[in-house]
Amino acid sequence: MVSQDNAMYLDPAIRDWVLVPIMLAMVLVGILRHFATQLINTMPKQDLKSIRQGSGLIRARMVRFSSDIPKLAFEMRRTYLVEAFEGKKYLKNPEAAGQGTPNPLQDPSAMNNMMEGLKKNMMMFVPQTIIMNWITFFFSGFVLIKLPFPLTVRFKAMLQAGVETRDMDVSWVSSISWYFLNLMGLQSIFTIILGEDNAAGGMRDMQQMQQMNPAMMAAGAGAAPDPSALFKSEREFLEISEHVGSRLKGVEVRVLERFGGRVSKLEDKKRV
Repeated sequence: MVSQDNAMYLDPAIRDWVLVPIMLAMVLVGILRHFATQLINTMPKQDLKSIRQGSGLIRARMVRFSSDIPKLAFEMRRTYLVEAFEGKKYLKNPEAAGQGTPNPLQDPSAMNNMMEGLKKNMMMFVPQTIIMNWITFFFSGFVLIKLPFPLTVRFKAMLQAGVETRDMDVSWVSSISWYFLNLMGLQSIFTIILGEDNAAGGMRDMQQMQQMNPAMMAAGAGAAPDPSALFKSEREFLEISEHVGSRLKGVEVRVLERFGGRVSKLEDKKRV
């Protein structure tokens, strides 16, 4: 008796005119999207004051956690940064200090970043919408391939989208599901063709779709920190920070002990 799975056969023309064209179309569209994204990308513009503001906070954190400078050098750096932060020397806009969180819609650099994000998301939405409509219009209801391993019933909705049947084995894949499998599984092909940092992968598209959520964008826009509050907090941390013993103190003794030398010889030389 022949089982139902063995009695189901696919026309070879489906492989030649549906399966392979869908995969080739997605590869070509991904390559075109990668080069189009490179063409519309622009280098981020930052003025000197913004760079100096961020570098001041980084420098203060490096001083607090540094353990390879002498105590005198640590105290000199701490005193200078505390006075500079108190005098608002590193702030991009000292006149606006203490006025709360700045409005990103009034910042030209923030607006440029938002426009760059919109352009990148447009390069993701337009090609994927065209391919999705093309597959839905021409190949809706097609069964293309059978996976070489068994699956549970929970995968049926994912692998057989657009095919309304309850009796077909779960390992059969429909055209719509083949599209989603290629969307998530072609990253290695794009890496071989375009390199590691490419804009053609489907996983990056999904991350961009999450970033396009209006609620997340509103939360991100309202969560911009106040620079004056950051500098005030960093100044307080600097005031209470203390110098930690340098790791280079007594390094010559530790090196001699590790490699079998005698510390007494070094001490005799110092006495002489």
